[in-house]
Amino acid sequence: MTNEFTEKMTKLRNNFTMIAMKQKENISINELDKKQFKVRLAESSDNEKAVLSHYLHNIHNGVSEHYKQEAFQVLEEYVSYKVAEEKCSIDVEEAIQQLLFEVENVPFPTPNPYKFKFIDLFAGIGGFRIAMQNLGGKCVFTSEWDKDAQRTYQANFGEIPFGDITKQSVKNYIPSQFDLLCAGFPCQAFSIAGKRGGFDDTRGTLFFDVAEIIQKHQPKAIFLENVKGLTSHDKGRTFEVIKNTLEDLGYSVFTKIINAADFGVPQNRERIFIVGFHQQKMPANLSFEFPEPDATPVFINQFLEKGVSGYSISKHLQKTYMFKKEDGKPQIVDENSSIQVKTLVSTYHKIQRLTGTFVRDGETDLRLLTVNECKRIMGFPEHYQVPVSRTQAYRQFGNSVAVPAIQATAQKIIELLKDNESTK
Repeated sequence: MTNEFTEKMTKLRNNFTMIAMKQKENISINELDKKQFKVRLAESSDNEKAVLSHYLHNIHNGVSEHYKQEAFQVLEEYVSYKVAEEKCSIDVEEAIQQLLFEVENVPFPTPNPYKFKFIDLFAGIGGFRIAMQNLGGKCVFTSEWDKDAQRTYQANFGEIPFGDITKQSVKNYIPSQFDLLCAGFPCQAFSIAGKRGGFDDTRGTLFFDVAEIIQKHQPKAIFLENVKGLTSHDKGRTFEVIKNTLEDLGYSVFTKIINAADFGVPQNRERIFIVGFHQQKMPANLSFEFPEPDATPVFINQFLEKGVSGYSISKHLQKTYMFKKEDGKPQIVDENSSIQVKTLVSTYHKIQRLTGTFVRDGETDLRLLTVNECKRIMGFPEHYQVPVSRTQAYRQFGNSVAVPAIQATAQKIIELLKDNESTK
């Protein structure tokens, strides 16, 4: 009887321990979205997840102090909520350890050790971040207002971006010290009030928010990306204002239209790259050379999947729409196509077939590019995670930067920063 009783008690104790562990492990940063938890907060700012994930990502370095006070307030409220509402046995330190695993066990963790610090504005799904981390950079702040893009960003980097960067409350979360500002900002027209077109003329636009952050934090370098049309937007006045503003803020500015097809992707994607260096923190006579194109081009047939199902375009649509009009035809590729395809756009998922690229494959002999193929032609790694719908994936990759072109340019920037580390 004694042995049976002991075995029974051991089994019960083990079961209780397993239940307790499950209760303790049942925490996640995304639970902060629960309405019941939001009600408990004295003041909900919609930044709780961003603050907490940014704190945890920087917990091993001094940047964490910037987020610590608010992060601990959120943590204490969260733990109190879990204990009271869900009867979990957990304290703040246990929560930190479990949430650390959540934010660090991701496809693209922060380099350790890291070589420089950067911020990622209008971050999208993290094309800039992948490039910078590949070069040894640590992201200390990121912002992206789109909720679906935030999901993809979190799945890959373990960090939830802050939201609307036009809000001063969000700008206040940016740490005071970082080396490089990265931003793929939207293109908007400016109302040029003065003769030269400077900082004041950008008010009311998203570039103004970028300029305001640059003015306050004075990073050593900036790296901005935009569509090629920015250079001719509003008869060139928009581009003039941007360059003049950056120069007025104390930066030497270098610009060039870069085609991603020159840097290892099979897609013609021309973008304007704007690079700037702080004239007081870097040599005043500094010169910058953009990277030279790769010697060997790559073509779409090297990136296609075979035997794909589920992406087919119906025979009816092909007959009645795609090949009917005289003013345009879709670009059709297959395993024999040694070409570079058209620019992937964010509206690829819509019924706009006349200017898109499609594959001779699938159940109807014609299909859309797969999400994996979109990932590849944008230069994203194979293990990059896409946790959203196909429609959102097309939007996100179409709006993203081509990683290899960004990385090649960023490498030149980092080399200059390293060569001038002693410059004050």
